[in-house]
Amino acid sequence: MSMLDGFTHEPRIAYFSMEIALQNEIPTYSGGLGVLAGDTMRSATDLELPMVAVTLVSRAGYFCQTIDADGRQKETPMQWQPGDYATPLNAKIAVIIENRTVWVCAWLYILQGHMNGRQPIVLLDTNVAENSSEDRKITDTLYGGDSAYRLKQEIILGIGGVRLLQALGFEIRQYHMNEGHSALLGVELLRRFQYPNEDLRPGESPYDIPRVRELCCFTTHTPVDAGHDRFPYDLVNRLLSDFIDTATLKHLAGDESLNMTRLALNLSEHVNGVAKRHAEVSRKMFPGYRVKAVTNGVHPYTWSSPGFVKLYDQHLPGWCHEPELLVRADGCLPDNDVLEAHQRAKILLIDKIRTLTGVSFDSQLPTLGFARRMTAYKRPDLLFSDIERLKSIARNQPFQIVLAGKAHPHDQGGKQLIEMLHRHARELSGVIGMVFLPGYDMDIARLMVAGVDVWLNTPLRPMEASGTSGMKAAFNGVPNLSVLDGWWLEGCIEGVTGWAVGDSMESENGNDAAALYNKLEQVVLPLYQNQAAWVKVMKGAICKNASFFNSHRMMRRYTTEAYIR
Repeated sequence: MSMLDGFTHEPRIAYFSMEIALQNEIPTYSGGLGVLAGDTMRSATDLELPMVAVTLVSRAGYFCQTIDADGRQKETPMQWQPGDYATPLNAKIAVIIENRTVWVCAWLYILQGHMNGRQPIVLLDTNVAENSSEDRKITDTLYGGDSAYRLKQEIILGIGGVRLLQALGFEIRQYHMNEGHSALLGVELLRRFQYPNEDLRPGESPYDIPRVRELCCFTTHTPVDAGHDRFPYDLVNRLLSDFIDTATLKHLAGDESLNMTRLALNLSEHVNGVAKRHAEVSRKMFPGYRVKAVTNGVHPYTWSSPGFVKLYDQHLPGWCHEPELLVRADGCLPDNDVLEAHQRAKILLIDKIRTLTGVSFDSQLPTLGFARRMTAYKRPDLLFSDIERLKSIARNQPFQIVLAGKAHPHDQGGKQLIEMLHRHARELSGVIGMVFLPGYDMDIARLMVAGVDVWLNTPLRPMEASGTSGMKAAFNGVPNLSVLDGWWLEGCIEGVTGWAVGDSMESENGNDAAALYNKLEQVVLPLYQNQAAWVKVMKGAICKNASFFNSHRMMRRYTTEAYIR
């Protein structure tokens, strides 16, 4: 009996993503994109949707982050052994890179849902004996190396992934590209679906582009131009010589360089952004394309703390399968039970803070949380724009701050932000307790989104495509204090689910900082002292945000709008 028995008997949706967060101990993710992909598959498992995910094995992970005494980030490989968690598959395919054969094998990870569902995750691996030492490393490091290394990875993911699914006996009814990294899967499908030469007229394309579009859907995740992968054609021609004619590729992916997002747009029937504002921004970035909006969500069970899981199970049974039942939270959950569940989560976070940093936080003080990829447009430094103003607020209304996040190894600005945050912690010492937790991962994220009292997000508008950390906070009754961008434009009901920082116009640092300080000093911190009023906002976050911004709702929409057409 094959280990794939039960997975290949019906057509499936193939979900391609460069990174997928399967579990904390498997470092096949770097941040939000991978965590979203993991939540996507967890909800597909709960809803028993016929899917199969394809990603890279990333044996060396993204990186393990340590912080030295001066706040400098240090990176080391985060090695893991696929054999500890996955099973080798009895299939091997080849792709041609730089005119040589590169062999690709795969591992099968079975995603087990907490509601008895199962989903196959295929992890592509070039570390096989037939390959050269250089090629054996192609699938090692997530987002590592230079542009040639990245393009090789995207060849393995897109072209190799399609071939391997076929070799394993999967029948695919739809291909879903999670971001443009896997767009070459569309080119592989073009090679598969060609018109007979005798049917072609002079100048006509041999490729059945409409048929490929029918098979593909695409989710774009970034409104930041630099976030879209582009490869020069001399590199493409060197690595992918004679794979598909250059004229066709330039027609689909752009004349100047191979733009993976444009390639995905041109080869997909359904295209969506990850929030309403992001879809609008994407339509402006890529005029002429129909970009719909399917706002992101997070997996209900994964991101609810044990105390809230117990509370929801008791008062709103069935919430795991129908998280929309949480809309009744304001009338069904006893105030004291909500406060108690949160306090238990807060104690767990405080224990973790002490373990990682040696700093003791006060469980009675309001705690602000901020955690995401450390990069300039996310503005982790906005809260510290005016240190004296911040100190003045804290002297009258004490609070504490916990931060976390990794900077990409090549993002020097992001690394400098981490150093700056550590300097600010020293400047605030004695007035505001502040820590930066090293090694940000899913486990730390779970503790933070549940254990802080207020979730902070301060990106430059309109650069936040969606953001999902604040949605996770909502499942734990933690309100957001955030800039109106991404999902928060849809989720913010002022004073009900949390609070807005500034308005929805494009960002200006000075105005946003002043708005943040004013809201914190005049609204948020005073309200925290009124327990009855505060728990009302906590319940508002649950019933208005968690009930909607979940991956079950997201996957039901993908199913009806993208997969079944």
